[in-house]
Order: sequence, then C-alpha cells, then structure tokens
Amino acid sequence: MAINFFAEEVSFSLKEKRKRKVWLKKLAEAEKHKINELNYVFCSDEYLLNINVEYLDHDTYTDIITFDNSEDKGIIEGDIFISIERVKENSETLKVEEEKELSRVISHGLFHLLGYKDKTKEEAGLMRSKEEFAINLFQEL
Repeated sequence: MAINFFAEEVSFSLKEKRKRKVWLKKLAEAEKHKINELNYVFCSDEYLLNINVEYLDHDTYTDIITFDNSEDKGIIEGDIFISIERVKENSETLKVEEEKELSRVISHGLFHLLGYKDKTKEEAGLMRSKEEFAINLFQEL
C-alpha cells in the first residue's frame, strides 16, 4: 500500500501525514476496498486549472480533481489533485477551520474513487454525509 503526498507550485506541507494515511486506509476498509496506490498532489489554482482544461475540457477553477486509475474491483489506484488556494477560500466562505476543510476535500477525492458521485442533489447529500463521517473519524484518531 502506498499513499503519497506531493506539492506542486505551492509551498505546502501536509500535517500529520502518518495519521492521514491510517485514516485513509480505514475509510477504504470501511467500504470493503484496499488502497494499492493513492497520490495526493496539493497545488495552486493555476496548476489545477491547467489540468481541468487539458484533461476535462473545463475552463473553471475547482478545489479537487480525481483520476481513477483502478483496474481491479475493490483495489484503489488514483491521483487526486487539490488546490490549496481553493481549500483556504472554501474554509473562509464556509466559516470552518482550514484543517477541517482540507479533511473534507481529501476524503471527497477518496470517496469518488470508492464510487460515490455528487452530480445530483441526492448524490451530493450522500457525499456530504460520507465527508462528515470521515472528518469525525479523523478527529477521533
């Protein structure tokens, strides 16, 4: 199992990396999945915008983009790009701690790899409840 954290075009260092890895593993196991390789890339708005335009043909800023590289059912392999600038802005807009918003976005990417969607109101509601579960689990560890 490999969970990796990288930074591109931002000065950012994730706190509590070991705890984050244990947490992500527990979230996957709760959904009967195993993490084989999971890469988180924390980046700038512009870096993520370029990915959004190049790979998804969306010319908009976003907080997260998830690429599922899994080939086998129940095995997680993926790359998750997170804009640190969007996380900071979201935390201010939502009036939540930055670390809590970061946990929400980190788990959001994993939940996409676990098969959860967020396009419809119903899907988004389920995603929010999964994120809340994840945030609470992280705080309990």
